[in-house]
Amino acid sequence: MERNLYEQLVKDYNHELTHSGVSGERLAARLDELSKIGLLESGGVTRPGYSAEEKRAKELVMGWMKDAGLDVTTDGAGNVFGRLKGKSQGSSIVSGSHVDSVPNGGHFDGPLGVLSALEVAEAWRETGYIPEKPYEVAIFSDEEGSRFKSSLTGSRAFMGQLKLEEMDSLRDEHGKSFREVLSDYGSSAEACLNAGNSRRDIEAFVEVHIEQGKVLEQEDQPVGVVSGIAGPAWLEVTFTGEAGHAGNTPMAGRRDPLVAASLFIAAIERFPKQVSDTAVATVGKLNVHPNGINVIAQEAKLIVDIRDIFEETRDRLLQLITDEARKIAAERNMEVHMNLNAKIKPLPISEKLQAKMEDSLSKFDIKPVRIPSGAGHDAMIIGSGIPAAMIFVRSKDGISHNPREWTSLNDCVYGVHVLKDFVEGLMTGH
Repeated sequence: MERNLYEQLVKDYNHELTHSGVSGERLAARLDELSKIGLLESGGVTRPGYSAEEKRAKELVMGWMKDAGLDVTTDGAGNVFGRLKGKSQGSSIVSGSHVDSVPNGGHFDGPLGVLSALEVAEAWRETGYIPEKPYEVAIFSDEEGSRFKSSLTGSRAFMGQLKLEEMDSLRDEHGKSFREVLSDYGSSAEACLNAGNSRRDIEAFVEVHIEQGKVLEQEDQPVGVVSGIAGPAWLEVTFTGEAGHAGNTPMAGRRDPLVAASLFIAAIERFPKQVSDTAVATVGKLNVHPNGINVIAQEAKLIVDIRDIFEETRDRLLQLITDEARKIAAERNMEVHMNLNAKIKPLPISEKLQAKMEDSLSKFDIKPVRIPSGAGHDAMIIGSGIPAAMIFVRSKDGISHNPREWTSLNDCVYGVHVLKDFVEGLMTGH
């Protein structure tokens, strides 16, 4: 990807989509400015949660929020809120996402949701529209979790779901504790935990996000309706056998944990379809000890990522996989230890909100396509206590978490128009 993201975005832009106060050119310029923070030679970006880069990105957006007439506040978790007063001063409608990234990530995952929410406020300012209810643009901290391997930190703190014992157990790759990192960031563990106490009265939350899949591309639609967000369960499985010399240990009687792990990984593939059409299970991380060329391993440790948009079927899949690990260990005469590192509730989106979103899509001649989200998002956490919805915007080739991540400006702006109409409908009850 060329360094000038703005030129790439506007090159094929249909300028007729700039209307009703929504400016594709402004959106492109802001995506470009954000892309320069943490930019790498690869063309990707690295902005870990609670890093100087994430903070700079937030400060940049906070400046734009203030220019748009929003009252800007932050909480102890580093979450940012830009509030626009409405005709009434009751509960607010909130939209936003995050600005942190995975290592060598793309420029749309997170920032598009934040800037789309801000563009709605900009459009209202340009057209003189005063919303019926207060409207807030949110930036949640550390959504990706790449620094501490514990994601959705800001939104969990905001919803009162972050626990002190978890915070005290977290270390980054340099050995820095979460407390130390928060202190460097300008906050503290106590202030972070207190973020949940400052939660405002929110009527609904809606997040715009790139799809990170190929459904909309296959359907040739710019925007889609998220039907639910899969909740991940991360099961750490450790097979322990008996190390030995690769040449001098007969094949008969070997207790090789890597063979057990291999059989286990191969078996996992058949389980998701037994519980639902939307369930998935993946092993993406495997560590072998002592990891020598001529050594039968002593230990094989892996993590299974198990997801579905329904909690009941996700947990049934988790049980099938757990039972399989025990069965293989018994058959291979070795020990197996399992630890559930994470278990987050899935979020089925309410039928009422999905229908309202489809009404907004129809106004722009977009065919409604409902898509389950396999990836976790801040909306999943916020939705645990507040009505939440999501809008997906088409991803080229389904690529994400990669410098080649791409969403056309036309599709981005369609997403803003749909968001604006949806929020206005929520505010007026239409």
